Amino acid sequence: MHRPLALLTILAVASGATACGDFGGADSGASSTDTTTASDVSGGDAFNGTQWQDPGTIPTSSADTVTYADTASPSDTYQAAADTAMAPDTNQEPGPDTTTGEPEPEPIATNPFVVASHDPLSTFGADVDTASYEIFKKHVQELGQLPSPESVRLEEFVNYFRYDYPIPDWEAERPFNVAVEAAPSAFSDTTLLRVGIQGKVVPPEVKPPANLVFLVDVSGSMASPDKLELVKVLLTQTLNVLDDDDTVAIVTYASQEKVVLPATPVAQRGLIEQKIAGLSASGSTAGERGLQMAYEVAEEGWIEGGVNHVLLCTDGDFNVGISNTDDLVDFIADKRLSGITLTVVGFGTGNLNDSMMEAVSNAGDGVYAYIGDADSAVAYANNRMLGSIFFIAKDLKLQLAFNPATVYAYRLLGYESNAIADHEFVDDTVDAGEIGSGHSVTALYELVLAGASVPAPAGAPLLDDGDDYVGEELPLFETDDIVEVRVRYKEPGATVDDPAIPIDYRVASHRIFESFGDAGDDLRWAAAVAAFAEILKGSPYADVANLDAIQTVVDEQEDSDVDRGEFSTLFTAARQLIEGPAD
Repeated sequence: MHRPLALLTILAVASGATACGDFGGADSGASSTDTTTASDVSGGDAFNGTQWQDPGTIPTSSADTVTYADTASPSDTYQAAADTAMAPDTNQEPGPDTTTGEPEPEPIATNPFVVASHDPLSTFGADVDTASYEIFKKHVQELGQLPSPESVRLEEFVNYFRYDYPIPDWEAERPFNVAVEAAPSAFSDTTLLRVGIQGKVVPPEVKPPANLVFLVDVSGSMASPDKLELVKVLLTQTLNVLDDDDTVAIVTYASQEKVVLPATPVAQRGLIEQKIAGLSASGSTAGERGLQMAYEVAEEGWIEGGVNHVLLCTDGDFNVGISNTDDLVDFIADKRLSGITLTVVGFGTGNLNDSMMEAVSNAGDGVYAYIGDADSAVAYANNRMLGSIFFIAKDLKLQLAFNPATVYAYRLLGYESNAIADHEFVDDTVDAGEIGSGHSVTALYELVLAGASVPAPAGAPLLDDGDDYVGEELPLFETDDIVEVRVRYKEPGATVDDPAIPIDYRVASHRIFESFGDAGDDLRWAAAVAAFAEILKGSPYADVANLDAIQTVVDEQEDSDVDRGEFSTLFTAARQLIEGPAD
């Protein structure tokens, strides 16, 4: 059986310092009990002594350390966009766009608990989308309302934040570090397991040349102030993180598609900015033809050994040509084989086709982001854009093999729509997720250890149980091992037929922290954000009574960085909306 996962970039940290929770010393990467294996990895040890570190030795992975340009404040040039985008277009009716033939979006399903003796394998790919969290920000900050449950993807809430994971050196053999941490949950009667990957940062001096095509929706639906004007901010700011010899082309689509600017070196920034500033919106939305033209322009500007990428900016309101999500996914997946990747950035509210844009970005081996205001546009361009364009690993898949002797059941939090079949883990022709420069992503599991009971709240999905597992042979677990984590990935330039590089290692139960309070700040933060996202999406496992416990973690860490401080403000406002006015 395949388990939910996501085209994500997965991160989890071994931040235990002493006694329980220390998943191995920083000097060796393993202990005699906590077995680390790398039998499939040429060169020996799977960690190079860097993956497991005490928290005091883990370098900070802040925004400054993983980007090439500091985050700028919107200049006076963009202040008008910042002001006008604060108010949504009141002429738009909320709800999905009915002209596309798309069904009404349904709330995202919630993963069930799975009995490990029945299905010990959980397999998924990698993804670094953050759009769902940005949509939440937009609704709470500007609209004074909670986001719709179907827009809440738990993993995108968790992955929005930066964590102090060890960043591998550029010269390291592998492009990412893997780390794990576990502790009793403060939000349920389970044990939390966090697994993840931290990507290395591409140094500016070795960054490959880029051939970018800005594909801009200029149809009438983009005319509201929180759409096209913010697109202009994003594209102009993106020029900050590109080199002079990188090239940029601009393709627009509405009733007709048009090449506004052929591939032009960034050294001609004045000309590029002039073309961006001149964009205006009107007409219907021929998204299919615009996509076709953008890929043609990207092919014409192809840079061998470089990055060839389309950046689509839209509200997702396709109503001419291909408009069905499945057909668009097939079209993009076919184009992906050419080596041209796709990032999708969403704008606006009302007719935002969120589910379509997530599916299309996944098919294009790219990222789905959302921009709600000018500050977000500036921050994304300067802090996250390079990671969306420059990859350090591709087709990354994760598989967790749980030990039925120590783990009775498990549940993956989030990634419901991104599963990979267990047998496809070793099929290296199967597309999976990409890791961009400096990317890090966190995946969380709830574990029911042997002898404990599975949570069964009202409305919870049925326990995934049945006959004992009879698939591929499981690892020869040590007595107290709880899981073997397996990773497969390819180098960025690999083809669909190239073999993947495998890594595997073990985690033992005696390494679990004794209490949630003993765990590192990052595990506790990720767990609190996940518990909050479950409440927003209406998960049957959500408990509004957990708001106090979430508040405790938020109060402790609101001064850690800007994003956590902002979440503190958002959480306070959202909590008032959840609980209603005080009596």
